[in-house]
Amino acid sequence: MRNVIVTAIAVGIAFNVNAKRQDQEPIKVIESVVGLDQQKVDLGKALWFEPRLSASNTISCNSCHNVAKGGVDNLPSSIGHKWAIGPINSPTVLNSDLNFVQFWNGRAKDLQEQAAGPIENPIEMAFSHELAIGTLQSIPQYQQWFESAYGSKNFTINEVTDAIATFEKTLRTPNAAFDKWLKGDDSALTAEQVEGYALFKQKGCTACHSGPLAGGQMYQKMGLVKAFKTDNPDIGRAAVTGKDFDKYVFKVPTLRNIELTYPYFHDGSVWDLQEAVEVMADIQLGQSLTKDESKKITAFLRSLTGEQPEVTLPHLPPSTHSTARPQI
Repeated sequence: MRNVIVTAIAVGIAFNVNAKRQDQEPIKVIESVVGLDQQKVDLGKALWFEPRLSASNTISCNSCHNVAKGGVDNLPSSIGHKWAIGPINSPTVLNSDLNFVQFWNGRAKDLQEQAAGPIENPIEMAFSHELAIGTLQSIPQYQQWFESAYGSKNFTINEVTDAIATFEKTLRTPNAAFDKWLKGDDSALTAEQVEGYALFKQKGCTACHSGPLAGGQMYQKMGLVKAFKTDNPDIGRAAVTGKDFDKYVFKVPTLRNIELTYPYFHDGSVWDLQEAVEVMADIQLGQSLTKDESKKITAFLRSLTGEQPEVTLPHLPPSTHSTARPQI
């Protein structure tokens, strides 16, 4: 009985210590999403990889946000319709449902609104919502899938984007080394990573990079202390608001899986993570990091890489319980 009591006390102390760490740290744990409608997830996955949503029948959502490559395409700017070069670096789709707005300039309020944009963007997928719906409705298998998921074969762009957004919500990356440390596993981080995290907080990085995403919760000017030198013409939030004050103001990007999502910044101008750390400290915080400091902070940032989504290529959604060959 005494051993049971001692064990219970030890567990209680550990729980309190773990809860205290999670409560006190500015960066929070990423968890998997549960409770989603599996038929909508399966349909959304098929649509995510569907090139027939583009005018050329060659570009899908995954072209620019490759779920096997950290949710990006690892290019400074994405390649769109007729080899057009996009105006800005593709942000990661991983954990993107936790962003407070979507796109660098926040022009979409949520994932569903964001999903509608690229389909009709002339330099991205270069289609139209009407043609996209017509294409999908001409395919018997999609008629069956939409009827199963939404109760009707007469679907609209609203159901298409809802399904895509539902699939995107599954693209969480839990169990990063840092999350394990937050939950109380002191062995999850190296001494260098612990020192790097302390420096990350000490230098003021958490003023913008906090919460589950270590970012994604606010806008900030790129070049807050010193001007950011770039050839990229994007003016950021000002393109939405029309206000000079919002020039070069962008949504703060997530630092989750940052080691996978190079090149960095909205213009994709920096390929090396340690260099990106040094640039941000300089232009955003007015601080010059030593190589040892930037190396330790970079080591910490690598601890934010979580378990990557296991996404197989689309096939007949298992929720239809059919063995027939898909007709797409």
